[in-house]
Amino acid sequence: MTAQLDALDFVGEPFDALAWTVEEPVRRAPASEPPRTGDPVSGLLQDFRADLIAAHTSAMAVQTGLQRHRLAALGRPAPTGSTVTTATAAGAGTTATTHPESAYTVTLGYSLDAGLSVAAGPRRPDAVRLPAPEPASTMSAFKALARTPVTALDESALAELAHGAIANVLGTAYDQEGVNPAIRLAACENGALTGVSGIERHGGPWNRGQLRASYQVRGDGLAAAVEVVWQAAQVFAIQTGLHLCLAGARFETVPDACEVELVQTMTAGELTLDVVQIDLLPRPWLRVNAELRRDGTVVARVRDLTLRVREEPGTPVGPEAGGVIPRFFGRRNGFGQRALLGEFHMTHSARGDLAIALGPEFARYAGRRATRMPNHGLQLCDRVMAVDGERGNLTGATGHTEYDSPADSWYYKESANASMPNVVYMETSLQSALLLGYFLGATLTAPEEDYCLRNLDGTATVLREVDLRDKTIQQTSRLLNTTVLVGAVLQTFSYELSVDGEPFYAGESLFGFFNETALANQNGLDNGAYVPPWLDTAPQAARTIDVAARRGDALASSGHLALLDSVTVVDGGGKFGAGYLHAVRPIRADDWFFAYHFHLDPVMPGSLGVEAVIQAMQEWAIDAGLADGLREPEFVLPAELPMSWRYRGQILAEDREMTVEVHLKNVERRPGRVRVTGEASVWKPGLRIYELTGVAVELREPGARPW
Repeated sequence: MTAQLDALDFVGEPFDALAWTVEEPVRRAPASEPPRTGDPVSGLLQDFRADLIAAHTSAMAVQTGLQRHRLAALGRPAPTGSTVTTATAAGAGTTATTHPESAYTVTLGYSLDAGLSVAAGPRRPDAVRLPAPEPASTMSAFKALARTPVTALDESALAELAHGAIANVLGTAYDQEGVNPAIRLAACENGALTGVSGIERHGGPWNRGQLRASYQVRGDGLAAAVEVVWQAAQVFAIQTGLHLCLAGARFETVPDACEVELVQTMTAGELTLDVVQIDLLPRPWLRVNAELRRDGTVVARVRDLTLRVREEPGTPVGPEAGGVIPRFFGRRNGFGQRALLGEFHMTHSARGDLAIALGPEFARYAGRRATRMPNHGLQLCDRVMAVDGERGNLTGATGHTEYDSPADSWYYKESANASMPNVVYMETSLQSALLLGYFLGATLTAPEEDYCLRNLDGTATVLREVDLRDKTIQQTSRLLNTTVLVGAVLQTFSYELSVDGEPFYAGESLFGFFNETALANQNGLDNGAYVPPWLDTAPQAARTIDVAARRGDALASSGHLALLDSVTVVDGGGKFGAGYLHAVRPIRADDWFFAYHFHLDPVMPGSLGVEAVIQAMQEWAIDAGLADGLREPEFVLPAELPMSWRYRGQILAEDREMTVEVHLKNVERRPGRVRVTGEASVWKPGLRIYELTGVAVELREPGARPW
């Protein structure tokens, strides 16, 4: 493949002893680098080019400072509104000027040894400010890489961060065995944080994080404003764990300029830092805005300051050929065990560079529709801990992966269940299995094909009731067999989920990797024939449950899990004579799940079709009064009851609607518990595509004995 590469030229202008007298036009660059999923050589040169620009900027800053010093020695006055250049490493000298302007464009440079360099010039009136993104939703919110109760820091804690003793301050989850000595709080000359009073990971106007801190000023006011915001950004990055997925990493600036507005004279005060953007791609980074106040009055604002975490040049960050892991990448789980691959790799597997995630064999899929993990809130596998198997050997292997389930996850807030909903049980187990097959090279059997992954069928059982909030779920997946066909690869897996060393969910499932032709040949469950819902063949007197009217109730799903607005009920109907449920959900091209499942291959997760069936049954259970007489009733997933599913089709963005029907089968009672079982089907227009047996819902009182 021939790569289109930018020329590697000298960036900037030759040093001119009189250039300071001419106002330089302000250039604004985007605040973030777009993920590079193309040719890795081109990406490497782009990274090198960015590093060269940053180094050149720092060198020019030093030259400008020397120029100003020498001109001052000759008795020439500094011009009004002149560029401010400040070297801010601890112990370094400071060259500062008065600031007659109120708004400045600032370019930063940073290294651990040299500290933070600040080069500033008056902001031009026509300079374009970066657009603000939409606030994060519960689904797109950034998931921190480590859990810690520490959300406030005093001066001694900040001093420890400055020495790199991160685990001493935030806990053992941040211990990286010394592989990141350069990750530490910057020592600054003009200003410094004196304490952090609060860190909210989903706070602020963009729901991406907020930090509140106090600071002191020791020198130039403009430089101090930038320095304390840089330190605050470092603290937020460290507490969120952006550095935990890389080894040999360092903080660095980006070529983009930030903006500083000086409203009053800078003195000691308080700052509020708001995270505007945060991501792990292409390397971990965040962009922040900050407001600095003294006694409640704004003295300065800093906008669009961007901090990045990056490995030292030449340091490997992903698997080598054959899936060989060349080194410890710095990620450990909450138990102190080393991971082979971490959240950084999982995020690349979802929407980034598959070569970084899985190895160089997968570089060929850059820009192509390829098998990927779901992304953001639907990405439910965090780390690969071990793989017992070899790439290319598809006859059998075992994978050990993990998923951290934070208590503030979207699905706990939006589910009718007392704990994790069924859709997450299915997704986290199936994703860990598909990752094993993909890592081993299922699609590399025909590398010229663009494969899409689809789940085909399976059976799974909840083994025991467990609250998974703030727990690490350990996933064990076993490849049982592989069948390679023309245009398709079929794989069967067994899997087991455990928490605190005890299994709580187990199953077996069949996956298919399909090329476009094979995927287009899906004929549904009935060999292409249209089998209508029962209600269409046996019209009966029916009534309607208004699901939308009770959306805010504790026993109702909401937000992303609000899948149904109404359910039609035929009392005593259905093939078992125990009741029949029917619901239709409109499908829109902008439905949330298409953006998260999958990148370049949008399709509704089959598990959401199952979830819609479960929700119809839950609504009927409430409407039928099954919760009456139970003390503080809650929905839970029924234990020791296998549920089976078959998928022979898919819901795409162009489909107009999804139809769900449930044939209720039994209502059973135990002390403090009620369980409803049934069988169900799901249709896309003109085709029955899902079939479920053993599907069930259960209401129980807190503390009720297991079924």
